[in-house]
Amino acid sequence: MSSKINHKSFFQFFSKESSGGIILALAAVAALIISNSSYGDLYQAFLSIPGEVLIGGDSGLVLSKPLIVWVNDLWMAAFFFLVGLEIKREFLAGELSGPGQLTLPALSALGGMAVPALIYVAFNQGNPAALQGWAIPAATDIAFALGIVVLLGSKVPLSLKVFLTAVAIIDDLLAIVIIALFYTSSLSIMMLLGAFAAGLALFVLNRLKITRVDVYIVIGIIMWLFVLKSGVHATLAGVATALAIPMRDSQGRSPLESVEHGLHPWVAFLILPVFAFSNAGVVLAGVTLDTLMAPIPLGIILGLFVGKTIGVFGVSALLIRLGWVKAPAGASTLQLLGISILCGIGFTMSLFVGGLAFAELDPSYAQQLKLGVLGGSLVSGVVGTILLLIAAKPKKKPQD
Repeated sequence: MSSKINHKSFFQFFSKESSGGIILALAAVAALIISNSSYGDLYQAFLSIPGEVLIGGDSGLVLSKPLIVWVNDLWMAAFFFLVGLEIKREFLAGELSGPGQLTLPALSALGGMAVPALIYVAFNQGNPAALQGWAIPAATDIAFALGIVVLLGSKVPLSLKVFLTAVAIIDDLLAIVIIALFYTSSLSIMMLLGAFAAGLALFVLNRLKITRVDVYIVIGIIMWLFVLKSGVHATLAGVATALAIPMRDSQGRSPLESVEHGLHPWVAFLILPVFAFSNAGVVLAGVTLDTLMAPIPLGIILGLFVGKTIGVFGVSALLIRLGWVKAPAGASTLQLLGISILCGIGFTMSLFVGGLAFAELDPSYAQQLKLGVLGGSLVSGVVGTILLLIAAKPKKKPQD
């Protein structure tokens, strides 16, 4: 694929992600306002609305869950399906399709996940329950981060917009691996075998060059049911289904890109805002500085703000200094630092991972999770934006 097509695809992706980030922010703010108003009990009752699905009649499969679980298990499977599509496109025909293009964002993303996790662990040693959340600050929220970048417009060079997008996509890929390896409950071998059989069917369809997307989606739904009952988090079925969808058909059209473009608005403007509204509500009554200084929220805040900055910027600066990669074109060191700090906005994926980590624990853990994620994301967003605004100011010419 030519560079021109790559950039066109990138701009389409960027515009949807950035505008979706604004809606996402509004949904999170709405959840905070409502949960701290006289309607707080109504908000909690809304999240607890029961939903039940019967498959195969009374003697068949019964799925009974409250609304919040349906949102996190089913709706987020659609989000992960889109993430899988984006990852495959970027690696096969996008900004990450060449080895030279991949080195800087890939290693920066690794640094940006390792350092925050280490910071969180350092603050929560001695508390095995809290340590389950080690991966919470390792995530980057692409929608929120790009939402800020689009508001800054030409003040951010295109090369840094591409860099931020690439880091966030690789970040999502690594987060998927972490969820698969570390956030599973007791496993059902029979259900895993069923999920494996569905995955094998998807692989065969791909090798046979079957391009009917509806066939992949039907099998993907079957896989989701098996994975849901297996103990592995069901959203991973969305990723597996996405990776099986062909990139090109015999006439050169892209089934994958067609599905991605069709699904993107639904995820950006409905699925993620509903997730944010359902998960961002935290009661702030009684929250003090001491509350934020507790090991869990402090570990998350410093992990997102300090850890992401050290990990992403530190690795990037080192690679550039050693001459192993080229610096993003037209970007100053201060602008690269500002973008690295924006990587500390971890909202969606951080809340999602935290929900998995603390699912079986006391509700106070969820409260601390939300405070940490909201605090760290807010600080990263504000400081990163200020730095980018400062870096964009024209330098004053010396007077004669």
